[in-house]
Amino acid sequence: MDLEQKAIERLKLGSQVSLAHYQKPLLLTYSGGKDSDVCLDLAQRAGIPFEVCHSLTTADAPQTIQHVKKKFAMLEEAGIHCKINYPTYKGKRTSMWRLIEEKLIPPTRTVRYCCAVLKETDGNHRAIITGVRWDESNSRSNRGEFDVVGAKKDRVSVMPEEEHKQLYLSDELYLNNDNDSRRKWMENCVKQRKTTCNPIIDWPNHVLWDYISSEHIEINPLYQCGFHRVGCIGCPMAGDRRYFGFQWFPKYEIMYKRAFARMLKRRKSRLADNTIWETADDVWNWWMGDKNLDGQIEMKGVRKEIALREED
Repeated sequence: MDLEQKAIERLKLGSQVSLAHYQKPLLLTYSGGKDSDVCLDLAQRAGIPFEVCHSLTTADAPQTIQHVKKKFAMLEEAGIHCKINYPTYKGKRTSMWRLIEEKLIPPTRTVRYCCAVLKETDGNHRAIITGVRWDESNSRSNRGEFDVVGAKKDRVSVMPEEEHKQLYLSDELYLNNDNDSRRKWMENCVKQRKTTCNPIIDWPNHVLWDYISSEHIEINPLYQCGFHRVGCIGCPMAGDRRYFGFQWFPKYEIMYKRAFARMLKRRKSRLADNTIWETADDVWNWWMGDKNLDGQIEMKGVRKEIALREED
C-alpha cells in the first residue's frame, strides 16, 4: 500500500471513530501551510465528511491569512463548513502582543504559552486531522498516526499493511484484532477531550512536494519567496530563520518591541526584582539570541516569570 492510500485509509478510519464517539465529523485544523493543504486534498479524496478550522494567531504573515480566506471561500462553495477561531485568554479576546504583556516574558522554545493559547485550543472534545510529519523535526518522532491527547499523550504506531486487512468496527467500536495498537486509541477516545489523526505522519519531504506538484495543489505563496515554514512571524522554534521573516515583515519587529515595552512597564508593578532588562531593545536582543536555552532559564528572575505564568 503506497503512502497516499495509507493516508486515505487513516482518514477513513478516523472518520468512523469520530462520528461514532463524538457524533461529529473529523475537524481539520488548517494552518495555511503546505502540510495542511495536502491533508485537505486527501480528506476530499477520501470522501469523508469533515469540517475545517483555522486559529488566528495574530502573528501570521498577511499572505497566510489571505491564503486561508481564499481556501475557505472555495471550501464553503463546495458545502464544507469552515470557521476562523479568534484567540481568547481568561474569557477575553487576546493576541500575541497582549499575551507577552500578561505573561511578563516573551515566548521561547521552552516557555510556549503562545501555542497553548493561540493555536492548541481547537478541537476540544473532537477528533482532529493534523499535518504533523516525522520529517519536520526530531521532536515529532514520538508522534504516531493516531494520538490520544490528554493528561498523558499516547502514541499509536503505524501498522503493517497486512494488519489493515483485519480491522473492522463493530457497534462497540472494537477491533477484531486484540493486539492491534489502534484499539487503544479508539477505546481512549471517549475518555479524552481530543484525539488526532495524522494521515501524512510518515511522508518524507520529497513525497510531500511531489504530491503537491502532481495534484496541482495551490499552496501558500510564501513558499515561493524562500520561506521554509509559514507559522507565526518571530516564532522561536524557527531558529535563525526568524531574521529572514523580519526582513520581509519589519512591522512585526516594531509590534514585538512595543509589546516588550508594555511588558517591562507591567513587570515593574508586578515584580520587586526587575533587573534582567532595561529597555525593549534589551528584551529583543535576548529574545533573538534564543539559542542557549539552559543559560536563558538560569538567568536571574526568569524562573519568577515561569512561576507566574503557571499560576495564571
